[in-house]
Parts: sequence; C-alpha cells; structure tokens
Amino acid sequence: MSTPTVGDGLPVNTALHTDALAVLRGWTPTSVAAEQARDQTLDLLADGPVAMSRAHRAGHVTASALVLDATGSRVLLCLHSKFRRWVQLGGHCEPGDPTLAAAALREATEESGVTGLRIDPVPIDVDIHPVTCQGGSFHHDVRFAVLAPPGAQARVSDESEQLGWFPPNQLPDPLAGGTTQLIAPALAALRRAPLHPVP
Repeated sequence: MSTPTVGDGLPVNTALHTDALAVLRGWTPTSVAAEQARDQTLDLLADGPVAMSRAHRAGHVTASALVLDATGSRVLLCLHSKFRRWVQLGGHCEPGDPTLAAAALREATEESGVTGLRIDPVPIDVDIHPVTCQGGSFHHDVRFAVLAPPGAQARVSDESEQLGWFPPNQLPDPLAGGTTQLIAPALAALRRAPLHPVP
C-alpha cells in the first residue's frame, strides 16, 4: 500500500491530522485570541491531512514549545536567523511525527540540543501568523509547555543565531509578537501537572 501524498509528491500524515483534530476539538482555549485561532485552525484542518504540510499554500499547522528550566524561573528562546526576532522553539510538522506534541518536542530538542525534555501534551496557545513559506502562507501554530532537566545546556542549531535563558519578566528585544502570551499558560501547565518525557 502506498503512502498518501500531496500534489508535489510530499507524504501526508493522516495520523497526525487525526491527532490535531482531536487535540484542538478537546482543548479549552487559554484566551479569546487563542479560541479564535483554534476555530480557524479547525476550519483549515477540514481540508484534510494536507493541512499538516507546508505544501498547503492556504496555511498549515505547525508546532512549537516554550521551554522552561527545571525551576520554572527561566524560559529558553532563540534569535531566529530568518526573522531576526527572539521566539520560542518550533517549526513545521514532519511526516514521521505521530502527534502535535511529538512534533513540538522534536523541534524543541533539535533546536536546543537539550535531551531529556518533557512536554505537557495539552496546548497552551494557538496562534496564526503570516510566513514566507511557499511564496507566502500562514502558520497555524499550536504551542506547548516543555520542561528542561536540571543543568540543561543549550546548543545553537542551524536555525538560530543565539539561544538564551531569560526570566519571564525580562524577555529580550526584539521579541516575536506572540511569545509573551505563552508565559502565563506555560507556568500554569507546570503547576497543574508533571510534564511527560514522551507524548
């Protein structure tokens, strides 16, 4: 049996699409803006599994993570090499990602170089923003809280110029527009339940 593909031959992930629908339908939004973005993302997902792929020009679902240190007193941000702003870690879903939380955890691990990260599989935010993918598109970004192990040492990846740990009330400048809104729900997730090593 062949793997389903989109028009350009890229594989699509039906299991990831199913997970995204289940996660967002069952999620209690953390703000009015997040609720609106969630509803628009569910509308996008009505296009089928292709909405998980960057090949979908109308927009596609991405996954990102706000990484907190082991004490919850600092957050890890990267200075993105393309956008030239400090932002949480994350990016495109890949065909091998089984869930949105797994995609966010993979991205956080790849971009931070930190092993042993733990994730809360309940999103903390959904945000929609324009990007230059495929000549112009939108990221429907589903965001998660991630906890680093004690003594975690971050390493700069190919996608960032710098990484830095910052107190939540002293975030760097220039900062990506949607990053500040992640702080309160991420800290609430940390207080609510222990975070998981594998989604």
